[in-house]
Amino acid sequence: MPENIPNVQLRAWRNEHQLTRAEMADRINSTQIGIAERLTCDEERIRRWEAGEVRWPRSPYRLALTQLTGLQPEALGFSQTRQTGSRLIEATAILPMDALRAEADLYGTMELAQQLQASDVGTGTLEALAEAVDLLCRAYPVVPAATLRDRTQKRLAQVNRLLAGRITLDQHRELLVITGWLTTLLGCVHYDLGEREEAETARRAAFDMGRQVGHGELMGWAHEMSAWFALVEGRYEDVVTAARMGQAVAGQTSAMVQLTLQEARGLARIGDRREADRALTRGAEVLGHLPMPDNPDHHFVFDHAKWVFYAATCYTWLADDDRAEEHARETIQMHTRPDGTSNAPMRVADAHIDLGIVHARRGDLDAAVENGMAAFDIDRRSLTDLVNRAADLDRVLRQRYRREALAEEFHERFVTARRALTSRRPELLD
Repeated sequence: MPENIPNVQLRAWRNEHQLTRAEMADRINSTQIGIAERLTCDEERIRRWEAGEVRWPRSPYRLALTQLTGLQPEALGFSQTRQTGSRLIEATAILPMDALRAEADLYGTMELAQQLQASDVGTGTLEALAEAVDLLCRAYPVVPAATLRDRTQKRLAQVNRLLAGRITLDQHRELLVITGWLTTLLGCVHYDLGEREEAETARRAAFDMGRQVGHGELMGWAHEMSAWFALVEGRYEDVVTAARMGQAVAGQTSAMVQLTLQEARGLARIGDRREADRALTRGAEVLGHLPMPDNPDHHFVFDHAKWVFYAATCYTWLADDDRAEEHARETIQMHTRPDGTSNAPMRVADAHIDLGIVHARRGDLDAAVENGMAAFDIDRRSLTDLVNRAADLDRVLRQRYRREALAEEFHERFVTARRALTSRRPELLD
């Protein structure tokens, strides 16, 4: 997989100005410095900049970029600091697939240590709990949702017992924050499983805990969940409203980036290209000011690759097929290991749906169905989200290829998945 951090700020500027890579290259060459220095920028150079393969272009190109955009290189996502390998795609130490086992080992050690302490909660216990929560959040992309739900519920019950014990005010606050993160995670896996009522109950509880302790990021993620639920359920104005409410409290955090990108997706769903691009750009700017995450596979950490993934879906909904294809293909590439497996299967599943829709619009039925089936074949996925996204592809296929056997084959696969989901969510049958 690539060992570079995508430059999403540069990409966002180009997208907002609706330029292809070739068009942007031509404009760079046509700047005052481009003409004077006889620059030969081309599409491949722009691609390498956006992929993060070049972190700091040569001086004439930096000057040309400033003349073209009116922005300094740093504001376009460039940096003189060399990245030492990538922590974007896969963290070292513990891989997501091993995080659940590591959490169990850690929790066992923590419980043993706690039994040896005179008080109910010690500093080591709180630190171990926080680390355990991080491991569960890192397991989210690859562990089956039902497995993660059951483990998270078990941990919540154990933490709640600690809250009822002998603790100080500071310990109470720390435990509430830990409980808030566990509850937020639980809400996400409930929704992945189609357990809508349980997901909303968890979301409200997480928000209340965040409000109790003044934790803006927790409250921001609770608003983000509202935006996500509304997006899947087709309430697109509510997506924008919830996302903007969350931005008011989230601060300069990953939650702020996620909320801004959810706003972009809601705007894309209602066809507002201009405002969707602006939201994507704002998200890229906030992301550019955040430190590089130690564990980007953590569900509540927004990484640069996720921006590319969100942009793919936005441009699919805006029917900007060239940009949709560009971002979807890069999402799949960034998250595919040499052996063909994925470290972010849910993102890859959605990216395949995006590609399927693009191919269907272009008249390539075989490629459209192939990508759609690939999304269903991925093991770890949010069934709720996948059924929603697959409905988009099924709609296009039935509009354009109703009598084709391949289109019918995909429709049957989609209907089977929808039935599996609605058996747990009867309201979707309405």
